Amino acid sequence: MNTPTLTPTPTSASTPIGIAQDGPVLHLRLNSSAQDDTLSAAVLDELIAVLDSLPERPDIRILVLSSTGDDFCLGADRREYQDALTLDPTGATLRRIADKAHRLCQALENTHAVTIARLHGKVIGAGLALAAYCDLRAGADTCRFRMPEVGVGLAPAWGGAMGRLISEAGAARIRELMLTCDLFDAVTALRLGLLHKVAPLDQLDDTIAAWTRPLARRSPEALVLTKRMLTGYAKAARTADIALLDSHLLTAQLIPHRGSDRHQP
Repeated sequence: MNTPTLTPTPTSASTPIGIAQDGPVLHLRLNSSAQDDTLSAAVLDELIAVLDSLPERPDIRILVLSSTGDDFCLGADRREYQDALTLDPTGATLRRIADKAHRLCQALENTHAVTIARLHGKVIGAGLALAAYCDLRAGADTCRFRMPEVGVGLAPAWGGAMGRLISEAGAARIRELMLTCDLFDAVTALRLGLLHKVAPLDQLDDTIAAWTRPLARRSPEALVLTKRMLTGYAKAARTADIALLDSHLLTAQLIPHRGSDRHQP
């Protein structure tokens, strides 16, 4: 396996993501502190900050999103959601957290850099949503995917991902997987179009490099224009996208209703 020489970007010791650069390739690694595999507000803030800085970084042409943990991502931090509601029963704080997910996914979709998701282990809920917003996705053959939201009493309302997942993999299969919460493997994800490549874990970096090497040689203008065109066509297929309502849908489900004995997850 060929491991690139990476230049770490200076960050604080408590940063929830790792950042390193290899020429025109920027590597963002979740779970850099090896403490949590969820997408907390702190992780969202870090990722948004990096993506918001990219318009001033034309030297960054490719972004690879991965994780240093045993799993790529176990989804949103539901404990953080409940804590936010405890501190602010109006739901305003929770809506701000949920809106960050939407901002992150839009930034990932709209950045000029070609984005690549390097997936391993479990890719659950919001983790799959985040990966779906990347242009290219490669996963280890041992990956396991799941959309568990309905099973824990929530609508799949994270980052506006329902529309993106449907446009990437098709309404029929996404409907089935969201309603049943079934676990599915890398081969199934490949067949659906949620993965573009599957490889053994020890060959996954080579698979990613097989994309990044030629991409780094392509005309920057051609890459950006092609990505913009593809994003435009994909968004045209989501003309009824209600993603901006996701934070309100999530908060409305979690806030206890007076006079209701409705089960809370």
